[in-house]
Amino acid sequence: MKPPIDFYFDFSSPYGYLLSEKIDALAAQYGRKVRWHPILLGIIFKATGSAPLTLQNAAKASYSLHDFSRSARFMGLPYRHPDNFPLPTQNAARAYYWLHGQDCALARQFAHAAYRALFVDNIDISAPEAVLEIAAKIGVDRRNLETALQSPEIKERLKDEVDNALKIGVFGSPHVIIDGEAFFGADRLPQIEHWLKSGGF
Repeated sequence: MKPPIDFYFDFSSPYGYLLSEKIDALAAQYGRKVRWHPILLGIIFKATGSAPLTLQNAAKASYSLHDFSRSARFMGLPYRHPDNFPLPTQNAARAYYWLHGQDCALARQFAHAAYRALFVDNIDISAPEAVLEIAAKIGVDRRNLETALQSPEIKERLKDEVDNALKIGVFGSPHVIIDGEAFFGADRLPQIEHWLKSGGF
């Protein structure tokens, strides 16, 4: 059994969204599974002294906004830059981990739905109500999830995931680790494929 791929991402990351649409299918081609790890870039950036691309300086912000859409076109994916950006995503991340504890496939379905809600349908996923609505549409019990979003256990699980990400050197989204090798950014997809195909390089 080949070891799994670890995929670290924030639901507010445009490049995380792009890679999320490709990583599972690519991994499956080479007999791998992917472990998804939602994290919170706000905490990561504070710990590493960084900031969102669109908030660093005018030149980088302008380039990044252009590149988000260009990269989506290149990868054949729909993209609409959200009106509210960047935004906090702890509710979506908590929902993912709660669902993952019950049904991994449903958690993955939710992750795709949340990402597409933000970057295709321009839905502000920072609000708990939006997260509950997205989950309800794929058959999740709304009341149970609403309770879970405030549970100490789920809050602690997310905190532990972020702490662990920092310990292993994650500094942004998407961050992929294969066989101990780290790849940062959706544009590393060709390198990821080559690594999977060749067994390392």
